[in-house]
Amino acid sequence: MAHADGPGDDTTAPSKPSPPAGNVNNQDLSAAVSRIKVTQVSGPTGGNGGNISSTDVNWEPPPCWYEPAFTPEQLKEFSETNYPLGDVSPHTAWGGERLWTDHYRDGKEAYSYEDGALVSHEGYENYNIGKDGYFWRGVARDTGDPDSYDCERVMFWQDADEVPDAPNAPTPETLAAYAYDKIKVPDTKIELKPEAKSTVNAPTWVWLDKGTFKEVKVRAELPNTGLWAETTAKPIALHLEPGTDDAETFPSSGDCEINDDGSIGTPYKTGDAGKTPPCGIRYLRATNGEPYELSASVTWEINWEGAGGTGGDLPNGTFETTQDMNVQEIQSINR
Repeated sequence: MAHADGPGDDTTAPSKPSPPAGNVNNQDLSAAVSRIKVTQVSGPTGGNGGNISSTDVNWEPPPCWYEPAFTPEQLKEFSETNYPLGDVSPHTAWGGERLWTDHYRDGKEAYSYEDGALVSHEGYENYNIGKDGYFWRGVARDTGDPDSYDCERVMFWQDADEVPDAPNAPTPETLAAYAYDKIKVPDTKIELKPEAKSTVNAPTWVWLDKGTFKEVKVRAELPNTGLWAETTAKPIALHLEPGTDDAETFPSSGDCEINDDGSIGTPYKTGDAGKTPPCGIRYLRATNGEPYELSASVTWEINWEGAGGTGGDLPNGTFETTQDMNVQEIQSINR
């Protein structure tokens, strides 16, 4: 367990023991998990789909940030009820009433590791009862990420309607990136002609009907801060990978742009057999019992707007699905 008595004591909690039977502490308050509220504003809400992947391999959402966790009254009830066991930072837990009451009720110092150093923090009198504000605590997207240790400051006070002036304090862009991580887009189920079996050297037409893909908007709000952001993903292109080197794509890049009406490519119609599709594939070799895996990935353009007139762009995202393609070779007989 972690201790708050002084620099000589252990201040980390590599693992959390189970609380004793009868513990009635609020687990939502005791665990250092994000309280960001996420709502899908527009886009599909059912069916199959998944999260997009950033096209920028070096981009990731923020590893950690600070959030309001307790009111003075909530902290008093938590600290003085049975066996208080909870997090004071993403990687540090305190167990036992004395640790909480010493620092947050009786004004004694507490210590936390920040940037590799042990830092002392002044205590509080009676949980700041009577004051308007919240005790803030660090949360991490992934506690296994080494950068998540950047938010190890022991839980601290911040007046109401204020955001801490500290590194890793949340911003609208923090919430925009958090929402990016929650965007769910539909499967890329493309229309094909021929549908199940193509023919060597004959083009396969590929298209998506108008309205199949619509923009997806996700809103993220951090309660008790006034901070919010809406992140919007807009489909802009379809990329085809035939699943074999023995094939050609149309266009040659494999990138089929989205038309002005929201469709991709052009639906096949009678009489188009000898034409080159604006979006499609020509297979040059037949499959021999093992189908090719045709990969279709949609590129999504990401932008956001947030509290205080903020906004901007985030890296494009992609979502990929695959489907089997069988290719036959038609034999002709010369007489």
